[in-house]
Amino acid sequence: MNSIAREDITGLVLAGGRGSRMGGVDKGLQDHRGMPLALHALRRLQPQVGTAMLSANRNLKAYEAMGVPVWSDSIEGYAGPLAGLLTGLEHARTDWLVTVPCDTPDFPPDLVDRLAEAAAGQGAEIAMAATHEDGELRAQPVFCLLRTGLAPSLLAFLQAGERKFGQWTAQHRRVQVAFDDAAAFFNANTSDELRQLQR
Repeated sequence: MNSIAREDITGLVLAGGRGSRMGGVDKGLQDHRGMPLALHALRRLQPQVGTAMLSANRNLKAYEAMGVPVWSDSIEGYAGPLAGLLTGLEHARTDWLVTVPCDTPDFPPDLVDRLAEAAAGQGAEIAMAATHEDGELRAQPVFCLLRTGLAPSLLAFLQAGERKFGQWTAQHRRVQVAFDDAAAFFNANTSDELRQLQR
């Protein structure tokens, strides 16, 4: 089966949000079983990729202490996950970038392999995870593998004031990859959800 070599993929942990649903705290730095959420995500991602980095917009020294390059959004004003994605595309030195959010520390250990296999096998520019929930397949767009050559397209989309992930990815050849374990994609947006995750 065709796939993409691990060393051709840069991994990016997205930790640049406002954390508004968690009271404005820096979500990636919240404690989860003795270490910051973002570090859990980073450690889970690193064995799946050639090189890794973080996207963050505050507390940069705390993120830099995690041992990988840290980049802030090139577009100002907390423009959402697509702004972090653009920053990753601009700084990656590989043909492919894969992103995961900092608030979902238990994502599948074969996430990147499966996305890479689907992208290569179907000639897609973007492969994104999806889960079966309530009888339907739901995209998990922030878990996506994409060609770094898409940076100019994303920049133009953001400069036009657009912010919707699905609207931008729909402009490109994309494939969804179904994962059976929806719980692996549980994300802690609120303090209650973080407590739930820790149980």
